[in-house]
Amino acid sequence: MDACCDDPDYDYAASIAGRAMRSMAEQGIPPTPTNFAIWFQYFAGGQDDLRNAIDLLIDHNRPFDSKTNQNLFETYIAPKVSAVVTSTSERLHGLMGAAKEFLTTAIADNHSQMQAISEVADQGKSGVDPKALVAQLMNELARAATRATRLEAGFAEKARELDVIRDSLSKSEERARTDTLTGLANRRALDEFLRKAQATADWGEPLSVLLIDIDHFKTFNDSFGHGVGDQVLRLMARVLREKVGAQDLPARYGGEELIAVLPGADLAACTETAERIRRAIAESKITRRSTGEVLPNITISIGVAQYRSGEAIADFIERCDRALYLAKGGGRNRVVTEIELDRADAAS
Repeated sequence: MDACCDDPDYDYAASIAGRAMRSMAEQGIPPTPTNFAIWFQYFAGGQDDLRNAIDLLIDHNRPFDSKTNQNLFETYIAPKVSAVVTSTSERLHGLMGAAKEFLTTAIADNHSQMQAISEVADQGKSGVDPKALVAQLMNELARAATRATRLEAGFAEKARELDVIRDSLSKSEERARTDTLTGLANRRALDEFLRKAQATADWGEPLSVLLIDIDHFKTFNDSFGHGVGDQVLRLMARVLREKVGAQDLPARYGGEELIAVLPGADLAACTETAERIRRAIAESKITRRSTGEVLPNITISIGVAQYRSGEAIADFIERCDRALYLAKGGGRNRVVTEIELDRADAAS
């Protein structure tokens, strides 16, 4: 995954897009925007129901005709895009309508109150009994207080509804930043975190990254199935979360690759963390949930790099990626840093 531009999403997106287009061509599927959205999401992962539906169609040699493609889009893609937006829009529209009604009522009540008090004042000039005037004035003030209390209660209720909407939007935003399968941060959240961390690192604070790839994952997946493969990825995510610090960001980089960004950690500290992760995975036991069968141990390869002030994030990640592939080329189940990468480059 050599980076070719400053956007760290480029290679990943291009890879997924290429696989999607090749599969669509193999299945004879027209490359329309809606069809592309289906297959891009299929290869990007994170939506198990879509993947299971497509795998089932392929296993049964079902054709991907226009009706099937449309059903896939409407069932698995369109609802994800529009449901939250539509629901939130409708609720906000209702709240704004209610607020407008409350304000209109408040203005009308205020006008009526001022008119009533003015009439009481006019009666005072006409020599009406002061006791009667005081009684009328107290009555108008009581009515005004009742209306104000009612309006305040209405506004308080709508404010609570607004809090619910705000919470819903916050949770929706969190889901948009989270990988569905692993529960880790996704590429969007990763990019945002890296940009902020880079700003601090350019002032001299160390910043390191470790990039993880599961050894022989395709063979493992082919042998034991996608369900077990997903179980392995969830195990990886759990170990990664446990081994990094609270200030660090563990994320899914793409496919079977995971990444962790460690602000404040130099190369040595990041390498120690990477080694703890490697050992924990190598010592883990994986049991097939459906049968209780104990599966072969898995291992991981890890590349580690430290940010160099002023460099592009893409170059930073690319250097870590090269260290990872040096680890895989050197026998796997090991941690390789950019120092060893530099040595290998000097020797070649």
